[in-house]
Amino acid sequence: MASSSSYSSSCNSPCAACKFLRRKCMPDCVFAPYFPPEEPHKFANVHKIFGASNVSKLLNEVLPHQREDAVNSLAYEAEARIKDPVYGCVGAISVLQRQVLRLQKELDATNADLLRYAGASCNRGTGRGSHHGQNSGLYSFSSPWSSTHDPYGDHRN
Repeated sequence: MASSSSYSSSCNSPCAACKFLRRKCMPDCVFAPYFPPEEPHKFANVHKIFGASNVSKLLNEVLPHQREDAVNSLAYEAEARIKDPVYGCVGAISVLQRQVLRLQKELDATNADLLRYAGASCNRGTGRGSHHGQNSGLYSFSSPWSSTHDPYGDHRN
């Protein structure tokens, strides 16, 4: 990350924010390190969703070492809001959570099939029955979104 004073003095091109806002990019421009001139869409999206004034206030309130992460978060949320104005990135998270649940159910069904087939082959091959209590070598995945997951650890309902 370049400092704003070295950025604007070494490069005569204004940052994407100043160019978008049609103002002179000053050496102490708060936007310059985070909105380079070659990424005009990044600032345009952030400005459309949050507004330049709000972003400026936020950047001035955030510690300097956290500003890049803040801008990246704003840019991600702005892009998500433009794609999905109602849900934004929460919509994408919801889709991914549903996908994890669907895949967990598919994995559970596949494990059940494997148990059934393993039990059937053991019954045919040895005549002794299935291997209850032994490690079956099946795949396991613990999902934080599964129906058995208890985030509080105390089984509330």
